Amino acid sequence: MRQIHLFLRHILFWGVLLCLILLAYAVLRQRPQDLPWTKIDLDQPIGLFTGRKLAALTGERAQCLALLEQAGVSYSAMEPGGSGQCVYDDAVRLKAERGALAYAPAAVAPSCPVVAALKLWEWQVVQPAAQRIYGQPVASLRHFGSYSCRRMYGRSAGDFSEHATADAIDIAAFVLADGRQISVLNDWDGKARDAEFLRAVRDGACDLFSTVLSPDYNKAHRDHFHLDQAERGATGWRACR
Repeated sequence: MRQIHLFLRHILFWGVLLCLILLAYAVLRQRPQDLPWTKIDLDQPIGLFTGRKLAALTGERAQCLALLEQAGVSYSAMEPGGSGQCVYDDAVRLKAERGALAYAPAAVAPSCPVVAALKLWEWQVVQPAAQRIYGQPVASLRHFGSYSCRRMYGRSAGDFSEHATADAIDIAAFVLADGRQISVLNDWDGKARDAEFLRAVRDGACDLFSTVLSPDYNKAHRDHFHLDQAERGATGWRACR
């Protein structure tokens, strides 16, 4: 019993110490987004816990929609749909607006947590990378869709994909303002700056999405980035490949 008490005291000590270190770090840098207990704000820079806070919006429809409104995002909230293992209840369709990335096809409606992450990715990762590497913004994203009632890899058995609840989107290409297209399939191992751009936006997505899969993962992802917002708990695993 004494050993158990000592073990619990050590756990408590290190837990408190970690919280104090995080607090000091955030205060000194004036970055509340680096604290796990502060509310997420889409107007703030990406922090240490931004990705987990975004994933935690799963099942919190009202809170997620309020975040989009607070950040000035134009959207249409979709009616719940699907059946069985393929039910979605927080799908959001972004409205076309000047200065914002267009999606092609336009009728895509991922879950609200995915859309919130996509907007942060657009504002703080994709556009800065495009300006730095190409000297111009990205005008639109080409994708392979979001909602699809299917199991992982299209198998007949096994776990359902995050696409089955609209908690994922597959990004295939980026179209620059001058009309040039940078695609995952053709440019991942292409010209130096195209490969640099694609890796920069992939790496940046890892700070925002629960799962990011690219051509580095397997052949099934040779032509797209799979981005999903799987909710695996406050300390659940995350994937970036």
